[in-house]
Amino acid sequence: MLDIQKIRNNPEEVRLALKKRLYEVDFTELLSWDKKRRSIISQSEELKAKKNKVSAEIPILIKQGKDVNPLKAEMKEIADHIKVMDDELREIEAKINNFLAALPNIPADDVVPGGKENNQVVRVFGKKPEFNFEPKNHVDLVTSLGLIDYERGVKIGGNGFWVYTGDGALLEWALLNYFIEEHLKDGYQFMLPPHILTYQCGYTAGQFPKFADDVFKVETGVVNDRMQFILPTAETALINFHRDEILNEDDLPKKYFAYTPCYRKEAGSYRAEERGMIRGHQFNKVEMFQYTLPEQSEAALEELVNKAERIVQGLGLHYRVSKLAAQDCSASMGKTFDIEIWIPSMNDYKEVSSCSNAYDYQARRGNIRFRRKDSKKTELVHTLNGSGLATSRVLPAIVEQCQQEDGSVIIPEVLRKWMGGRDRLYPKKK
Repeated sequence: MLDIQKIRNNPEEVRLALKKRLYEVDFTELLSWDKKRRSIISQSEELKAKKNKVSAEIPILIKQGKDVNPLKAEMKEIADHIKVMDDELREIEAKINNFLAALPNIPADDVVPGGKENNQVVRVFGKKPEFNFEPKNHVDLVTSLGLIDYERGVKIGGNGFWVYTGDGALLEWALLNYFIEEHLKDGYQFMLPPHILTYQCGYTAGQFPKFADDVFKVETGVVNDRMQFILPTAETALINFHRDEILNEDDLPKKYFAYTPCYRKEAGSYRAEERGMIRGHQFNKVEMFQYTLPEQSEAALEELVNKAERIVQGLGLHYRVSKLAAQDCSASMGKTFDIEIWIPSMNDYKEVSSCSNAYDYQARRGNIRFRRKDSKKTELVHTLNGSGLATSRVLPAIVEQCQQEDGSVIIPEVLRKWMGGRDRLYPKKK
């Protein structure tokens, strides 16, 4: 959520910053509500102070034998007026909060305006694999290798689902173990959060209310008249771990990672070329997350990007890193770098990690603060997240980039200890 004071003091500056996202906004009505809100608060505080003062004097006047009925009547009128003002204040604050809740984050100054056509490739690792034979696509490869059963996945879950079978399940689990091992080496704390979350979790993450229809709702799970939902990413859980808390300066940074399946509707977003595992309703992901001091968040973002890159490099896969333009960043994020892996059959790069800095946007929504040493004041933390990694595109990249002419696939060396020491997967005999 954006700071109302920043909008109040520099509305045109904020408007132009959001325009980098191609997001048009008019703050006239918001500023009118804000002015009225402050006026109501000022008047209400004056009336409450008068009421408290007179109410304290009434017992003294009664002891002096004076008639206090006129004062009591006046205080009754003031109390009724205060109630009307409090109701009006609640109504206007709801309007302000709803307006602010719908606004996306302000892009960082060094983020270029526009959509994905303006994304900037900042570096490339390795070279595109070259084949002296006709390479297969990952759908045919994982089927011939007996790694994935698409038909039975659809039978069980419907379109957008698949089943890992045999070596496919082992390879998936090997990837997850590899990711987990790497994050533990770097001192991140392993978390296994709930998969069913409350509405407030989605709100704090910045996904609600605008994107509430993009998640799978749990119709029977209602908490405080708000729906529950199945998490679309572990970030949605991890951002809420310290919600409504005040941390100490020495507690930061806090570095977490979590493994969860991710559940997404993504209705209407499927394209013909994105068949197989490239886009589905359920996939596995290991997510990194940091809470940092404001002055440390840019360095933390660089750390997350480097960690995600190192994991892909360990697999020996060709990829690139792109810095996203403003509109291509998710609504909650002020800056994002994508690690995009090469899928030969698609002749394209696909994101396997998105590393982002939300700055204080999520912390304001979740009331997550910290206190510096020798200070009574609190400040908002900065929050960052990064996939480390999503497997549903890593596995296709492995089988396509590492395929051999005989239909076999070389297993990346870092995964072999979880694959029984084998160095290669072979097609199953029909």
